Amino acid sequence: QVHLVQSGGGLVQPGGSLRLSCAASGIFFSTYTMYWYRQAPGKQRELVALITTTGSTNYADFVKGRFTISRDNAKNTVYLQMNSLKSDDTAVYYCRAGQGGYWGQGTQVTVSS
Repeated sequence: QVHLVQSGGGLVQPGGSLRLSCAASGIFFSTYTMYWYRQAPGKQRELVALITTTGSTNYADFVKGRFTISRDNAKNTVYLQMNSLKSDDTAVYYCRAGQGGYWGQGTQVTVSS
């Protein structure tokens, strides 16, 4: 059975930082491209970043230079380091394994003073 368990998130002031983690089990983690998505209230879910099996990364324009995705295959975990957070980054963040139906449970990130 596949599980993607997210941790991190919470409330942070504008300009602050947070790190999200997503620990996978039940899959051969190193063979999956991993993704972070987010969904703000009233908006569609959007792709934030991805990291391939070889470690190549890609970012949405709205997070470039502020967010960093990384992975640790020994720990079956993908991370999203979020710096210089803005109020527009407020959303529920989800990790995803591959293009199938493996999603994390979501974690709330709120950026507010």
